Amino acid sequence: MNDYFLTSAGASGQSFVIEEWSGGRPPYLHVHHSDDEAWHILEGTLTFRFLEGEREAPAGTTVFVPAGVAHTYYEAHGNTRYLIIMTPKLRDLIAGLHASPRERHDEVMRKYDTEAIR
Repeated sequence: MNDYFLTSAGASGQSFVIEEWSGGRPPYLHVHHSDDEAWHILEGTLTFRFLEGEREAPAGTTVFVPAGVAHTYYEAHGNTRYLIIMTPKLRDLIAGLHASPRERHDEVMRKYDTEAIR
């Protein structure tokens, strides 16, 4: 029998991925044109930045960013832990960005229907 209960914070399926992360990423606004993304803050505070301003998300907050909304986020006060809920495509985008030099990031983002807003 399959065990559908998480013993650690991480699971991956056909339509979404859940991972536990800390810290913030990336330093610039970006938009995923065809993928939604969400965060649930476990400890600490993340600050989310959108075109229209910033908003803090303390522990216990869930933030949902639909496809097409420019956003970024950063750790407001250190020691932040959160769950990130994303599509497998976004997980692959992040892996591609981590594996590429900064000068290739725009190319990697285009491959995954994402763009930086600078």
